[in-house]
Amino acid sequence: MSDETRLREQLCMLAKSLFDRGLTGGSTGNISARTPDGGLLVSPTGTSFGRLDPARLSRFDPSGRLIEGDKPTKEMPLHQSFYDTRNQTGAVVHLHSCHSVALSLLPDVDPDNFLPPLTPYAIMRLGKVQLLPYFMPGDPEMGQAVRGLAGRRSAVMLANHGPVVAGKDLESACNAIEELEDTARLAILTRGMSPRHLTKDQIARLVTTFAPDWD
Repeated sequence: MSDETRLREQLCMLAKSLFDRGLTGGSTGNISARTPDGGLLVSPTGTSFGRLDPARLSRFDPSGRLIEGDKPTKEMPLHQSFYDTRNQTGAVVHLHSCHSVALSLLPDVDPDNFLPPLTPYAIMRLGKVQLLPYFMPGDPEMGQAVRGLAGRRSAVMLANHGPVVAGKDLESACNAIEELEDTARLAILTRGMSPRHLTKDQIARLVTTFAPDWD
């Protein structure tokens, strides 16, 4: 089995796992991964994470030309913006996960640090999550907004829409976006209860030890 064949199967398996656990529903969400030759595999437009076909994934060559598979997601500019601004990016995942979207609707979240510091793993795996304003789905301006961050963030939250996370590979990107959703859920569950946040010293130690995107 070739490396690309394994990557195709892993992408579809992880997408199905996200779908089966209700982290994105219907035909929502999109996922991409860097191929060994520097191209991209991307989920096609209008497809369900629960039923992706490895043989029909959109395949781009290293120059960005579609060479195989079905028509790609309309959010390609969003994915490409992470690959272009963060050299370490090996995969990008975008979901319509319920609790993170709910948190983005609330008026008092910090756009520069969307998630409250509730757990160490959110800081370790995500760093600071930037809340971006609402864009119509498929709007290329989403990609421009990510480019405006100049590679400083591996994770963003699209207001009223869903999270987007870049990782070094598919597994790390999926783990990180699940952490984002779990932390948003904790924030919703504990809202109005004065939960204990991590202290500044605890956060500083995590940042020093694990070097997430935190500036």
